[in-house]
Amino acid sequence: MTKHIILWTLKDELSAEEKAAVKAGIKEGLEGLAGKIPGLESIYVQTDCLPSSTADLMLDCTFSDEAALKAYSVHPAHVAVADSKVRPYTKVRSCLDFTI
Repeated sequence: MTKHIILWTLKDELSAEEKAAVKAGIKEGLEGLAGKIPGLESIYVQTDCLPSSTADLMLDCTFSDEAALKAYSVHPAHVAVADSKVRPYTKVRSCLDFTI
């Protein structure tokens, strides 16, 4: 099994209301990939963070193996969500992938 964790920081120019809408859209879009991508075992987006956090939201995925993670990264459904709901609104992306 392979874990894929992403932390994002949203762009500063977004208002609090815009950030809330963006977080909801990212959560809906990415969690909507469940059952659509081979090898994607689980997917969860955390949007409610404590004030001590230095990121705005987190993606936590589990894949059957590293090959499934690589396939996910270029899968058209994932790319569509990333290009429309994530990349336009984020300024920082940190990734940690590891075997469990």
